[in-house]
Amino acid sequence: MSFVGTPRPRPRWFHARTELDDFAIVSYRVDADALARHLPPGFAPMEMTFDDGPGALVSAVAFRDRDFHFRFFPPVGIDCGQVNYRAYVTAYGKPGVWFFGTRLDHPVVAIPQHLWGMPWSRERIAIEADWDAEPARWRLAAGDARCEAAELIPEPLTRLAGFRDESDWLERLTHPTQGWYRRRDGQVGVYSIWHPPMRPRYLVAATASFPLFERLGLITPDMSPHSVLAQPRLSFDIHTPPRRFRPDK
Repeated sequence: MSFVGTPRPRPRWFHARTELDDFAIVSYRVDADALARHLPPGFAPMEMTFDDGPGALVSAVAFRDRDFHFRFFPPVGIDCGQVNYRAYVTAYGKPGVWFFGTRLDHPVVAIPQHLWGMPWSRERIAIEADWDAEPARWRLAAGDARCEAAELIPEPLTRLAGFRDESDWLERLTHPTQGWYRRRDGQVGVYSIWHPPMRPRYLVAATASFPLFERLGLITPDMSPHSVLAQPRLSFDIHTPPRRFRPDK
């Protein structure tokens, strides 16, 4: 594996830190033109070439926050489920992800929602995983979203449809560090994160339903995920607060 990740920015007093447990990226292949209709000017889907033609990807990224805390607060951890709905895009040529929205199972959702104008809302979220089972299993229930997946291929994953090689999908699918979203005032916001390179396990979805993507016209109820990449634990730096996006910055 040649992908080594990105250098860790120096943590600042106003950043946040969290451990993510039972982390999974559930991705769908979508039509690039359909995705483009949801993006602001200057943004474009990150197109990929599959065996049967071009396309783009969106993901539901689900995990349990453990010990989430802002560095300037006393170390009182926040433990809860979270789901991020995102698409892989470029913004004026820079790669990253576009966030359609985030669901969080904790009252602290009011901070990003009202203070920063982010598209976050509260939702009951249950995430369960058994990494020692044979096969390993992962399950999500979040509002009207559902997914059950198992590790049917225990060997390390090297090739993933739409990507050149292992380093390509590790970088683009598991390691975007910049994200954009539509603020409540209609402007575009931006923030960044950092985490070490993932060492994900490849799961296969037995059932999956993500109505948010259906309502956006990106998938249909009978579509199966492109991939489910999961990891028992992952450490995250979140470079809060987010800011208004300026293409020249």
